[in-house]
Amino acid sequence: MHGCGSYILENLLAGTSCTVQTIRGNPDPLFGGINPEPMMPQLEPLAEAVRKSGSDVGLATDGDADRLGIVDETGRYLNTLQTLSLLLLHVYRNKGWRGAVARTYSQSLIIPRIGSKFGLELFELPIGFKNIGELMLQREILIGGEESGGIGLSRHLPERDGIFINLLFLDLLAATGKSCTQLIREMWDEFGEFHYDRRDLHIPIEAGQAVLNRLKTLPPSIFAGWRVQDVGTLDGAKVFLENDSWILFRQSGTEPLLRVYCEAPTEGAMIEIMAAGLKFVEQFGPIGVS
Repeated sequence: MHGCGSYILENLLAGTSCTVQTIRGNPDPLFGGINPEPMMPQLEPLAEAVRKSGSDVGLATDGDADRLGIVDETGRYLNTLQTLSLLLLHVYRNKGWRGAVARTYSQSLIIPRIGSKFGLELFELPIGFKNIGELMLQREILIGGEESGGIGLSRHLPERDGIFINLLFLDLLAATGKSCTQLIREMWDEFGEFHYDRRDLHIPIEAGQAVLNRLKTLPPSIFAGWRVQDVGTLDGAKVFLENDSWILFRQSGTEPLLRVYCEAPTEGAMIEIMAAGLKFVEQFGPIGVS
């Protein structure tokens, strides 16, 4: 994404059986005029390149190469909830590595399901990889990740590293000989299917705080047609619904944004819950969505 990652992956894979094409690799302090965040829609050029070339996978790093983004062989973006879950299975089953698992508050429900099956200790932390990094200095963390593309392992270093994690994902593909689509399908068959979305709402800080205060003090009993089971407040306000879905409202710590995250067992339910979340926020003032 015109950042410091540039041609590092291509150079590391030189001399292997991999055929690598780098796009948007020239250094640019303006990042090509695009926010260098490794997720859609910023990764659409990568997805298009994968589709046109018939590649097995597309790998991206952000501006300073500590976060990653992946698109599969069809050009479909793999969100970090899926990527972290696949890598957890890889390092445990294929690599034989052991340790605890750390996830931030906006990570997938699949993670505790995997942890429960294999008897792994699980830590849930406020959003921000710094919280995982601090834990890595105290405990052996098999893998830890945040929703925005940061993943790390204690055996590497107590920080996120987009280049290393991209290589680890390639190692997963090589070890299994399976496509990204196959790996996702098999994971869903074993641990349940989940769909995810995130919206960044441009809304005054006061209005965003009012949203959180309402959910924490007067939570609804029904949300998007499902009963509310609980409202968690570890970081923001996270509404847990009866259908194994959740929606999290959180004020950004770095920007004047209210972030809304949602995960549900079906794409249809996810769309409905996210729409209800946006409608809920609109009660507190006009919003801009990105």
